Amino acid sequence: MKFKFEKKYLYWGITAFLALAGAILFYYILFHRSNFIGGLDKFITIAMPIIDGFVLAYLFTPILNKIEKSIIKPLCLKAGLSMTPTVKRRIRAGSILATLVVILLVFYELFALILPEVVRSVQSIIFQFPIYVNNLSNWALLLLKDNPDLEATVNALINQYSTKVMEYVNTNLLPHINEVLKTVSLSVLGVFKALWNLIIGFIISVYLLGSKEKFAGQAKKIVYAVFDRKAGNEMISNFRFVHSTFIGFLGGKIVDSIIIGIICFVCTSIIGTPYSILVSMIIGLTNVIPFFGPWIGGIPSALLVLMVDPKQALYFGILIIVIQQFDGNILGPKILGDSTGLSGFWVIFSITIFGGLFGVLGMVVGVPIFAVFYAGVKSLVNRTLHKKNLPTELNPYMTVGQIEESMAFTEYVPPVKKKAVNKTAKQKNSPERDRSQKS
Repeated sequence: MKFKFEKKYLYWGITAFLALAGAILFYYILFHRSNFIGGLDKFITIAMPIIDGFVLAYLFTPILNKIEKSIIKPLCLKAGLSMTPTVKRRIRAGSILATLVVILLVFYELFALILPEVVRSVQSIIFQFPIYVNNLSNWALLLLKDNPDLEATVNALINQYSTKVMEYVNTNLLPHINEVLKTVSLSVLGVFKALWNLIIGFIISVYLLGSKEKFAGQAKKIVYAVFDRKAGNEMISNFRFVHSTFIGFLGGKIVDSIIIGIICFVCTSIIGTPYSILVSMIIGLTNVIPFFGPWIGGIPSALLVLMVDPKQALYFGILIIVIQQFDGNILGPKILGDSTGLSGFWVIFSITIFGGLFGVLGMVVGVPIFAVFYAGVKSLVNRTLHKKNLPTELNPYMTVGQIEESMAFTEYVPPVKKKAVNKTAKQKNSPERDRSQKS
Protein backbone atom coordinates (compact mmCIF):
# COMPACT_ATOMS: atom_id res chain seq x y z
CA MET A 1 0.00 0.00 0.00
CA LYS A 2 1.51 3.26 -1.10
CA PHE A 3 1.48 6.07 1.44
CA LYS A 4 0.07 9.33 0.13
CA PHE A 5 1.53 12.47 1.63
CA GLU A 6 -0.92 15.34 2.17
CA LYS A 7 0.10 18.88 3.00
CA LYS A 8 -2.76 19.40 5.43
CA TYR A 9 -1.18 16.95 7.89
CA LEU A 10 2.05 18.93 7.72
CA TYR A 11 0.16 22.15 8.39
CA TRP A 12 -1.67 20.55 11.32
CA GLY A 13 1.63 19.36 12.76
CA ILE A 14 3.22 22.79 12.40
CA THR A 15 0.18 24.42 13.97
CA ALA A 16 0.23 22.00 16.92
CA PHE A 17 3.96 22.52 17.39
CA LEU A 18 3.60 26.32 17.33
CA ALA A 19 0.67 26.16 19.77
CA LEU A 20 2.67 23.97 22.17
CA ALA A 21 5.76 26.19 21.85
CA GLY A 22 3.62 29.28 22.47
CA ALA A 23 2.08 27.69 25.59
CA ILE A 24 5.55 26.80 26.95
CA LEU A 25 6.83 30.31 26.23
CA PHE A 26 3.79 31.86 27.92
CA TYR A 27 4.30 29.64 30.98
CA TYR A 28 7.98 30.58 31.17
CA ILE A 29 7.27 34.32 30.84
CA LEU A 30 4.48 34.11 33.42
CA PHE A 31 6.37 32.19 36.13
CA HIS A 32 10.00 33.14 35.30
CA ARG A 33 9.41 36.77 34.45
CA SER A 34 12.62 38.07 36.03
CA ASN A 35 14.83 35.63 34.09
CA PHE A 36 13.05 36.46 30.84
CA ILE A 37 13.33 40.22 31.38
CA GLY A 38 17.00 39.87 32.37
CA GLY A 39 17.79 37.87 29.25
CA LEU A 40 15.88 40.35 27.10
CA ASP A 41 17.78 43.29 28.64
CA LYS A 42 21.09 41.52 28.05
CA PHE A 43 20.20 40.84 24.41
CA ILE A 44 19.15 44.47 23.88
CA THR A 45 22.40 45.67 25.47
CA ILE A 46 24.46 43.48 23.14
CA ALA A 47 22.43 44.45 20.08
CA MET A 48 22.29 48.19 20.88
CA PRO A 49 24.89 49.22 18.22
CA ILE A 50 22.84 47.41 15.57
CA ILE A 51 19.63 49.02 16.87
CA ASP A 52 21.30 52.44 16.76
CA GLY A 53 22.44 51.70 13.20
CA PHE A 54 18.91 50.84 12.08
CA VAL A 55 17.48 53.96 13.75
CA LEU A 56 20.12 56.25 12.21
CA ALA A 57 19.70 54.66 8.77
CA TYR A 58 15.92 55.11 9.04
CA LEU A 59 16.32 58.80 9.95
CA PHE A 60 18.96 59.40 7.24
CA THR A 61 16.95 57.70 4.47
CA PRO A 62 14.71 60.71 3.55
CA ILE A 63 17.80 62.94 3.21
CA LEU A 64 19.58 60.30 1.12
CA ASN A 65 16.58 59.85 -1.17
CA LYS A 66 16.24 63.61 -1.67
CA ILE A 67 19.92 64.07 -2.55
CA GLU A 68 20.05 61.01 -4.80
CA LYS A 69 16.80 61.59 -6.73
CA SER A 70 16.85 65.38 -6.92
CA ILE A 71 20.55 66.22 -7.32
CA ILE A 72 23.04 63.45 -8.11
CA LYS A 73 20.93 61.22 -10.38
CA PRO A 74 19.67 64.11 -12.57
CA LEU A 75 23.24 65.37 -12.93
CA CYS A 76 24.39 61.93 -14.07
CA LEU A 77 21.53 61.69 -16.59
CA LYS A 78 22.31 65.17 -17.84
CA ALA A 79 25.93 64.12 -18.33
CA GLY A 80 24.76 61.27 -20.56
CA LEU A 81 25.64 58.38 -18.24
CA SER A 82 23.65 55.19 -18.66
CA MET A 83 22.23 53.64 -15.50
CA THR A 84 24.41 50.52 -15.40
CA PRO A 85 24.86 48.65 -12.09
CA THR A 86 28.31 50.17 -11.67
CA VAL A 87 26.98 53.71 -12.20
CA LYS A 88 24.09 53.04 -9.77
CA ARG A 89 26.54 51.87 -7.11
CA ARG A 90 28.66 54.98 -7.61
CA ILE A 91 25.57 57.20 -7.43
CA ARG A 92 24.57 55.54 -4.17
CA ALA A 93 28.08 55.91 -2.74
CA GLY A 94 28.15 59.60 -3.70
CA SER A 95 24.68 60.14 -2.24
CA ILE A 96 25.68 58.50 1.04
CA LEU A 97 28.83 60.60 1.21
CA ALA A 98 26.86 63.79 0.50
CA THR A 99 24.25 62.83 3.13
CA LEU A 100 26.89 62.26 5.80
CA VAL A 101 28.65 65.52 4.91
CA VAL A 102 25.37 67.46 5.17
CA ILE A 103 24.50 65.88 8.52
CA LEU A 104 27.98 66.40 9.98
CA LEU A 105 28.08 70.02 8.76
CA VAL A 106 24.67 70.74 10.30
CA PHE A 107 25.72 69.27 13.64
CA TYR A 108 29.09 71.01 13.51
CA GLU A 109 27.53 74.42 12.82
CA LEU A 110 24.88 73.77 15.45
CA PHE A 111 27.44 72.92 18.11
CA ALA A 112 29.85 75.64 16.98
CA LEU A 113 27.17 78.31 17.34
CA ILE A 114 25.22 77.05 20.34
CA LEU A 115 27.59 74.93 22.43
CA PRO A 116 30.04 77.75 23.40
CA GLU A 117 27.14 79.99 24.45
CA VAL A 118 25.55 77.16 26.42
CA VAL A 119 28.86 76.42 28.18
CA ARG A 120 29.32 80.12 29.03
CA SER A 121 25.74 80.29 30.33
CA VAL A 122 26.20 77.21 32.52
CA GLN A 123 29.52 78.55 33.87
CA SER A 124 27.89 81.89 34.62
CA ILE A 125 25.04 80.17 36.44
CA ILE A 126 27.47 78.12 38.54
CA PHE A 127 29.69 81.09 39.47
CA GLN A 128 26.85 83.53 40.13
CA PHE A 129 24.47 81.03 41.74
CA PRO A 130 24.95 82.48 45.28
CA ILE A 131 24.13 85.96 43.93
CA TYR A 132 21.01 84.64 42.21
CA VAL A 133 19.90 82.87 45.39
CA ASN A 134 20.46 86.07 47.36
CA ASN A 135 18.45 88.11 44.84
CA LEU A 136 15.64 85.58 44.93
CA SER A 137 15.67 85.57 48.74
CA ASN A 138 15.52 89.38 48.89
CA TRP A 139 12.65 89.41 46.42
CA ALA A 140 10.78 86.75 48.40
CA LEU A 141 11.36 88.61 51.70
CA LEU A 142 10.10 91.85 50.16
CA LEU A 143 7.02 90.05 48.83
CA LEU A 144 6.32 88.46 52.23
CA LYS A 145 6.88 91.75 54.05
CA ASP A 146 4.09 93.37 52.07
CA ASN A 147 1.76 90.38 52.72
CA PRO A 148 1.72 89.41 56.43
CA ASP A 149 -0.79 86.57 55.97
CA LEU A 150 1.34 85.00 53.24
CA GLU A 151 4.44 85.41 55.44
CA ALA A 152 2.81 83.55 58.32
CA THR A 153 1.74 80.70 56.02
CA VAL A 154 5.21 80.39 54.46
CA ASN A 155 6.93 80.43 57.86
CA ALA A 156 4.63 77.68 59.11
CA LEU A 157 5.40 75.55 56.04
CA ILE A 158 9.15 76.13 56.44
CA ASN A 159 9.06 75.15 60.11
CA GLN A 160 7.00 72.08 59.29
CA TYR A 161 9.13 70.72 56.46
CA SER A 162 12.62 71.87 57.48
CA THR A 163 12.84 69.22 60.21
CA LYS A 164 11.69 66.57 57.74
CA VAL A 165 14.31 67.63 55.23
CA MET A 166 17.09 67.51 57.81
CA GLU A 167 15.88 64.13 59.02
CA TYR A 168 15.89 62.80 55.45
CA VAL A 169 19.42 64.10 54.84
CA ASN A 170 20.77 62.59 58.07
CA THR A 171 19.02 59.23 57.88
CA ASN A 172 18.79 58.50 54.15
CA LEU A 173 21.18 60.63 52.12
CA LEU A 174 24.40 60.80 54.12
CA PRO A 175 24.60 57.08 55.08
CA HIS A 176 24.18 56.14 51.42
CA ILE A 177 26.57 58.69 49.93
CA ASN A 178 28.84 55.92 48.65
CA GLU A 179 25.96 54.37 46.74
CA VAL A 180 25.12 57.78 45.28
CA LEU A 181 28.71 58.23 44.07
CA LYS A 182 28.68 54.72 42.63
CA THR A 183 25.43 55.45 40.78
CA VAL A 184 26.87 58.70 39.38
CA SER A 185 30.02 56.87 38.23
CA LEU A 186 27.98 54.17 36.54
CA SER A 187 25.87 56.85 34.86
CA VAL A 188 29.00 58.51 33.46
CA LEU A 189 30.25 55.16 32.18
CA GLY A 190 26.82 54.52 30.69
CA VAL A 191 27.01 57.82 28.80
CA PHE A 192 30.41 56.91 27.32
CA LYS A 193 29.14 53.44 26.40
CA ALA A 194 26.09 54.94 24.72
CA LEU A 195 28.35 57.26 22.71
CA TRP A 196 30.52 54.32 21.66
CA ASN A 197 27.42 52.35 20.61
CA LEU A 198 26.27 55.41 18.66
CA ILE A 199 29.61 55.57 16.80
CA ILE A 200 29.38 51.88 15.90
CA GLY A 201 25.76 52.37 14.91
CA PHE A 202 26.76 55.27 12.66
CA ILE A 203 29.16 52.96 10.79
CA ILE A 204 26.49 50.25 10.54
CA SER A 205 23.99 52.78 9.18
CA VAL A 206 26.33 53.46 6.21
CA TYR A 207 26.18 49.78 5.21
CA LEU A 208 22.40 49.75 5.67
CA LEU A 209 21.97 52.84 3.50
CA GLY A 210 24.13 51.30 0.78
CA SER A 211 21.92 48.20 0.48
CA LYS A 212 18.54 49.43 1.73
CA GLU A 213 16.66 48.25 -1.38
CA LYS A 214 18.26 44.81 -1.07
CA PHE A 215 17.23 44.47 2.59
CA ALA A 216 13.71 45.69 1.78
CA GLY A 217 13.47 43.17 -1.05
CA GLN A 218 14.63 40.33 1.21
CA ALA A 219 12.02 41.28 3.82
CA LYS A 220 9.24 41.28 1.18
CA LYS A 221 10.48 37.96 -0.13
CA ILE A 222 10.15 36.44 3.36
CA VAL A 223 6.65 37.90 3.77
CA TYR A 224 5.39 36.40 0.50
CA ALA A 225 7.08 33.09 1.32
CA VAL A 226 5.35 32.81 4.72
CA PHE A 227 1.94 34.31 3.87
CA ASP A 228 -0.34 34.03 0.87
CA ARG A 229 -0.52 36.76 -1.75
CA LYS A 230 -3.47 38.65 -0.26
CA ALA A 231 -2.09 38.61 3.29
CA GLY A 232 1.36 39.56 2.03
CA ASN A 233 0.00 42.54 0.10
CA GLU A 234 -1.94 43.69 3.16
CA MET A 235 1.08 43.30 5.45
CA ILE A 236 3.36 45.29 3.14
CA SER A 237 0.67 47.96 2.82
CA ASN A 238 0.48 48.15 6.62
CA PHE A 239 4.25 48.52 6.85
CA ARG A 240 4.09 51.40 4.36
CA PHE A 241 1.42 53.04 6.53
CA VAL A 242 3.59 52.61 9.63
CA HIS A 243 6.55 54.13 7.80
CA SER A 244 4.58 57.14 6.54
CA THR A 245 3.09 57.73 10.01
CA PHE A 246 6.44 57.57 11.77
CA ILE A 247 8.51 59.54 9.29
CA GLY A 248 5.77 62.12 8.82
CA PHE A 249 5.32 62.73 12.54
CA LEU A 250 8.98 62.59 13.63
CA GLY A 251 10.28 64.62 10.69
CA GLY A 252 7.54 67.22 11.03
CA LYS A 253 8.02 67.45 14.79
CA ILE A 254 11.77 67.98 14.44
CA VAL A 255 11.25 70.79 11.90
CA ASP A 256 8.52 72.31 14.09
CA SER A 257 10.79 72.23 17.17
CA ILE A 258 13.68 73.87 15.30
CA ILE A 259 11.39 76.70 14.17
CA ILE A 260 9.99 77.13 17.70
CA GLY A 261 13.53 77.26 19.13
CA ILE A 262 14.54 79.97 16.60
CA ILE A 263 11.38 82.00 17.29
CA CYS A 264 12.01 81.71 21.05
CA PHE A 265 15.62 82.89 20.63
CA VAL A 266 14.61 85.91 18.54
CA CYS A 267 11.85 86.95 20.96
CA THR A 268 13.93 86.43 24.11
CA SER A 269 16.78 88.44 22.57
CA ILE A 270 14.38 91.29 21.85
CA ILE A 271 12.88 91.43 25.35
CA GLY A 272 16.28 90.89 27.02
CA THR A 273 15.72 87.52 28.68
CA PRO A 274 18.83 86.24 30.53
CA TYR A 275 20.50 83.19 28.98
CA SER A 276 18.37 83.45 25.84
CA ILE A 277 20.33 80.82 23.88
CA LEU A 278 20.22 78.29 26.73
CA VAL A 279 16.48 78.64 27.41
CA SER A 280 15.68 78.66 23.67
CA MET A 281 17.63 75.44 23.21
CA ILE A 282 15.74 73.87 26.13
CA ILE A 283 12.40 74.98 24.67
CA GLY A 284 13.30 73.67 21.21
CA LEU A 285 14.52 70.27 22.45
CA THR A 286 11.57 69.61 24.75
CA ASN A 287 9.09 70.75 22.11
CA VAL A 288 9.75 67.40 20.35
CA ILE A 289 7.60 65.83 23.11
CA PRO A 290 3.95 66.42 22.17
CA PHE A 291 1.59 68.24 24.54
CA PHE A 292 3.77 68.03 27.69
CA GLY A 293 6.99 69.21 26.01
CA PRO A 294 6.36 72.98 26.39
CA TRP A 295 5.72 72.56 30.12
CA ILE A 296 8.72 70.25 30.62
CA GLY A 297 11.03 72.85 29.05
CA GLY A 298 9.20 76.03 30.02
CA ILE A 299 8.94 75.55 33.80
CA PRO A 300 12.68 75.00 34.55
CA SER A 301 13.60 77.74 32.08
CA ALA A 302 11.22 80.15 33.84
CA LEU A 303 12.71 79.20 37.22
CA LEU A 304 16.20 79.85 35.84
CA VAL A 305 15.16 83.31 34.63
CA LEU A 306 13.34 83.92 37.94
CA MET A 307 16.60 83.58 39.88
CA VAL A 308 18.17 86.32 37.74
CA ASP A 309 15.25 88.73 37.24
CA PRO A 310 11.66 88.07 38.47
CA LYS A 311 10.21 90.65 36.10
CA GLN A 312 11.89 88.99 33.09
CA ALA A 313 10.54 85.63 34.32
CA LEU A 314 7.01 87.05 34.05
CA TYR A 315 7.68 88.31 30.50
CA PHE A 316 9.25 84.96 29.60
CA GLY A 317 6.22 83.03 30.91
CA ILE A 318 3.85 85.17 28.84
CA LEU A 319 6.10 84.72 25.78
CA ILE A 320 6.15 80.91 26.15
CA ILE A 321 2.34 80.80 26.41
CA VAL A 322 2.01 82.91 23.24
CA ILE A 323 4.58 80.83 21.33
CA GLN A 324 2.94 77.55 22.30
CA GLN A 325 -0.49 78.83 21.30
CA PHE A 326 0.99 79.80 17.95
CA ASP A 327 2.61 76.39 17.63
CA GLY A 328 -0.47 74.42 18.66
CA ASN A 329 -2.98 76.31 16.54
CA ILE A 330 -1.04 77.54 13.49
CA LEU A 331 2.49 76.21 12.97
CA GLY A 332 2.00 72.63 14.20
CA PRO A 333 -1.09 71.87 12.07
CA LYS A 334 0.59 73.45 9.02
CA ILE A 335 3.70 71.24 9.32
CA LEU A 336 2.29 68.03 10.77
CA GLY A 337 -1.22 68.18 9.30
CA ASP A 338 -3.20 65.07 10.27
CA SER A 339 -0.20 62.76 10.28
CA THR A 340 -1.48 60.73 13.25
CA GLY A 341 -5.26 61.01 13.03
CA LEU A 342 -5.54 61.09 16.85
CA SER A 343 -7.68 63.42 18.92
CA GLY A 344 -6.28 65.39 21.83
CA PHE A 345 -7.39 62.82 24.40
CA TRP A 346 -5.62 59.94 22.64
CA VAL A 347 -2.45 62.04 22.30
CA ILE A 348 -2.41 62.64 26.07
CA PHE A 349 -3.26 58.97 26.68
CA SER A 350 -0.42 57.67 24.51
CA ILE A 351 2.15 60.09 25.96
CA THR A 352 1.16 59.17 29.52
CA ILE A 353 1.27 55.39 28.96
CA PHE A 354 4.42 55.20 26.83
CA GLY A 355 6.18 57.86 28.91
CA GLY A 356 5.53 55.82 32.05
CA LEU A 357 6.82 52.66 30.37
CA PHE A 358 9.85 53.96 28.43
CA GLY A 359 10.59 57.44 29.81
CA VAL A 360 11.41 60.37 27.54
CA LEU A 361 11.86 58.14 24.48
CA GLY A 362 8.37 56.75 25.03
CA MET A 363 6.94 60.26 25.21
CA VAL A 364 8.52 61.08 21.83
CA VAL A 365 7.56 57.92 19.89
CA GLY A 366 4.41 57.06 21.87
CA VAL A 367 2.11 59.12 19.66
CA PRO A 368 3.06 57.53 16.28
CA ILE A 369 3.12 54.03 17.85
CA PHE A 370 -0.36 54.47 19.29
CA ALA A 371 -1.51 56.07 16.02
CA VAL A 372 -0.54 52.86 14.19
CA PHE A 373 -2.34 50.73 16.82
CA TYR A 374 -5.40 53.01 16.64
CA ALA A 375 -5.49 52.81 12.84
CA GLY A 376 -5.20 49.00 12.98
CA VAL A 377 -8.12 48.67 15.41
CA LYS A 378 -10.16 51.13 13.35
CA SER A 379 -9.46 49.17 10.15
CA LEU A 380 -10.44 45.88 11.83
CA VAL A 381 -13.69 47.36 13.20
CA ASN A 382 -14.62 48.91 9.85
CA ARG A 383 -13.91 45.65 8.02
CA THR A 384 -16.12 43.72 10.46
CA LEU A 385 -18.93 46.27 10.13
CA HIS A 386 -18.65 46.14 6.34
CA LYS A 387 -19.09 42.36 6.41
CA LYS A 388 -22.28 42.86 8.46
CA ASN A 389 -23.56 45.47 5.96
CA LEU A 390 -23.42 48.20 8.60
CA PRO A 391 -22.15 51.75 8.00
CA THR A 392 -18.58 52.54 8.98
CA GLU A 393 -19.18 56.27 9.61
CA LEU A 394 -19.30 57.40 13.23
CA ASN A 395 -22.30 59.75 13.14
CA PRO A 396 -25.07 57.10 12.91
CA TYR A 397 -23.78 55.39 16.09
CA MET A 398 -23.64 58.54 18.23
CA THR A 399 -27.42 58.64 18.86
CA VAL A 400 -28.39 55.04 18.08
CA GLY A 401 -30.66 53.23 20.51
CA GLN A 402 -30.88 49.97 18.62
CA ILE A 403 -30.54 48.56 15.12
CA GLU A 404 -33.64 46.90 13.67
CA GLU A 405 -33.61 43.73 11.61
CA SER A 406 -34.06 45.91 8.53
CA MET A 407 -30.72 47.58 9.42
CA ALA A 408 -32.59 50.80 10.30
CA PHE A 409 -31.09 52.89 13.09
CA THR A 410 -33.52 54.10 15.77
CA GLU A 411 -32.51 56.84 18.17
CA TYR A 412 -32.37 56.33 21.91
CA VAL A 413 -35.31 57.89 23.79
CA PRO A 414 -34.87 58.25 27.58
CA PRO A 415 -37.66 56.51 29.56
CA VAL A 416 -40.18 58.73 31.37
CA LYS A 417 -39.96 58.45 35.14
CA LYS A 418 -43.05 56.79 36.61
CA LYS A 419 -43.02 58.83 39.83
CA ALA A 420 -43.15 62.06 37.91
CA VAL A 421 -46.07 60.74 35.81
CA ASN A 422 -48.02 59.57 38.89
CA LYS A 423 -47.41 62.85 40.67
CA THR A 424 -48.66 64.79 37.67
CA ALA A 425 -51.76 62.58 37.49
CA LYS A 426 -52.50 63.11 41.21
CA GLN A 427 -52.17 66.85 40.78
CA LYS A 428 -54.68 66.74 37.94
CA ASN A 429 -57.22 64.75 40.02
CA SER A 430 -56.67 66.47 43.43
CA PRO A 431 -59.73 68.09 45.18
CA GLU A 432 -57.86 71.38 45.60
CA ARG A 433 -57.40 71.53 41.84
CA ASP A 434 -61.14 70.82 41.35
CA ARG A 435 -62.14 73.58 43.82
CA SER A 436 -59.79 76.05 42.15
CA GLN A 437 -61.28 75.20 38.77
CA LYS A 438 -64.86 75.66 40.11
CA SER A 439 -64.02 79.00 41.70
